[in-house]
Amino acid sequence: MAEPRWLTPREAEVWGTYRRLRRELQRAQHQQLQRDSGLSAADYALLAPLSEAPEGVLRAKDLGAEVGWERSRLSHQISRMEKRGLVTREACPEDARGSMVRLTRRGRDMVEAAAPQHVELVRRLFFEPFTADEIDVFGEYLTRVLRTVEERIAEE
Repeated sequence: MAEPRWLTPREAEVWGTYRRLRRELQRAQHQQLQRDSGLSAADYALLAPLSEAPEGVLRAKDLGAEVGWERSRLSHQISRMEKRGLVTREACPEDARGSMVRLTRRGRDMVEAAAPQHVELVRRLFFEPFTADEIDVFGEYLTRVLRTVEERIAEE
């Protein structure tokens, strides 16, 4: 077995900063959504792609892939949101085993009311520290890392 390629001190520092950034951005998003709209970050994560989908409906499997959740987490979250009238579940016309998730009028109203404050938070915390040129460079870096991750996952 090969010797592990340990992170250098600088790599460990950058990795730790990334992990803290991710945690704090998620915390800020959750707090802002709860305070301003009563939605959880999980609610918003599902409502946003549904609000952008044609007719506000997606296959549950596709919605789960969009947010990167396992089937059980998605199912539990959808059940909670159904009880609050944000979404409904429907049979999938192409696959009897699958289901469709539809955004309700209440769900659309809530995500549309929450979106402006959410976007302002993202802009203030994530983009304002950068110049326009830095955003372009940062975007290129993120794309490079994402491509590497997706390629490695596809190989496994």
